[in-house]
Amino acid sequence: IAAGEALAGSVLGLAFGVGFFLAGAQLAGSIELFGISIFPDYLTPSPALALLVAVAVPATAVLVTLFSLRRVVIEPLGVVRTSGPGRRRLWWRLLLPLLGLLMLAPMIGKGNSGGNFNPYLVSFGVLALLVGITALLPWVVERAVGRLDGGPVSWQLAVRRLQLSSGTAARMVNGIAVAVAGAIALQMLFSGVDADYTKSTGKDPSRTQLEVDLRAATTPDATARTLRETRGVRQTVALSDTQFGARPAGVEDTVQIMVGDCAALRELARISACHDGDVFISSDAFTDPASRRMMTPGHTVWVDPTYSGGTKGIEARWTLPAELGRAQVRKDALRTDLTGLLATPSALPAKARSSLTSSVYVMLDPKVPESDATEEVRTAVHTVDPLADVLIWQSTQRSTRYDTIRTGLFVGAAAVLALIGASLLVSQLEQLRERKKLLSSLIAFGTRRRTLTLSVLWQTTIPITLGLLLAVVVGLTLGGVLMKMTAVPLRVDWPSVLSMTGFGAAIVLAVTLLSLPALLRLMRPDGLRTE
Repeated sequence: IAAGEALAGSVLGLAFGVGFFLAGAQLAGSIELFGISIFPDYLTPSPALALLVAVAVPATAVLVTLFSLRRVVIEPLGVVRTSGPGRRRLWWRLLLPLLGLLMLAPMIGKGNSGGNFNPYLVSFGVLALLVGITALLPWVVERAVGRLDGGPVSWQLAVRRLQLSSGTAARMVNGIAVAVAGAIALQMLFSGVDADYTKSTGKDPSRTQLEVDLRAATTPDATARTLRETRGVRQTVALSDTQFGARPAGVEDTVQIMVGDCAALRELARISACHDGDVFISSDAFTDPASRRMMTPGHTVWVDPTYSGGTKGIEARWTLPAELGRAQVRKDALRTDLTGLLATPSALPAKARSSLTSSVYVMLDPKVPESDATEEVRTAVHTVDPLADVLIWQSTQRSTRYDTIRTGLFVGAAAVLALIGASLLVSQLEQLRERKKLLSSLIAFGTRRRTLTLSVLWQTTIPITLGLLLAVVVGLTLGGVLMKMTAVPLRVDWPSVLSMTGFGAAIVLAVTLLSLPALLRLMRPDGLRTE
């Protein structure tokens, strides 16, 4: 009879689950979580996996029911001898985690070059460690609440209830603990390999926050003045660059020339005296003979020459000044490619100015929120040059695919926790219904509602605290093993640990708060009425 009830309930739940999945898949495109949204087509399940779930869910429900009845005494007259519950043993509960560690141990240190990982050993090892939480948590809860004593009435009611049925409380938080442990381990692994997918951009966001790349036809000085008057902008620097060669056409090698007024050039290098018309040699300039010859004072070169096999350039003839200054490139220069000359605008021939590629560097006012100032700059740039690009400076750049996978895992973990929370809410409401007469009796004897409400809160808080502590321990252990397997330095990503643990605790707190209206409704004397 029990197996039949479990089978019917699981099949009905499976049908509802399919319905909720189909409805949720259609709404997925309109939902955004942590800045991520997906198309409904992305949620099309594999037919083989869907069939596996359809068979595994009812089969698991029946097997669990039969396994749970192994120690239940069923008598024709319903008369059984009252006895104390047996203490849970620890030794066999440690077998699953130890088995998982033994499966993963042979692959420690392989990394990316020590051979291929056995996917089956990895999968079953990780699974054994995580499932081991469900075996360890009832023992941990039983031992912990067995040592609790004293305290206010609400605390004593909660502790006594947990001492009588610690297994039920542990089963309620098992799913949360397993999900949190898995998420912590994955986040630790991703933080360990983060350096492999992150590279330095060579840009210093403390020097400037935005870079506006203009079209050739746009005047950089006018754009800089417009942006300087924009709300949230503290300073602007306009810089342009082009190339020059030793002859007008058929060139292979060229030298860069950076153009800007004296104030702009000082953002690149340390120069002494500077006047419009001056030209300077960068301290990072090329040292090969051909480049040095082109940067000789009084030498004639051609700006924007035509490359061999390339499109025709401007080919503007330019004779370098008889005297070239020296410019010591700053370590925090706005540009890192200063391999040629630095020149003020009037030093170039008028014909060459149309070949310049210009950018305006924008320093934002810290008193204005960065997001607001950025939007103000984007709006101002659009009025001047609709085709200009506004780039946000970052010191590092991470692989887009890696970032997407990591964010997707975080979103997936949060979604799984939310689903487990929904199941936990249903279980909580069912347990409250079963205690309807007990709650009504306590109210009839004068127990305050506040006391009963706090006792229910403690009954949820104690197991979830123990479950999350166990999840952190197992998650850190699994994460450390995975990091050793991939041969990356072992370190704990505490923000990820705290975020996932906090999210799990928030789910349980939300479930408790949502169950309070039902609890208050059940705490009435008329709950003692029986027909």
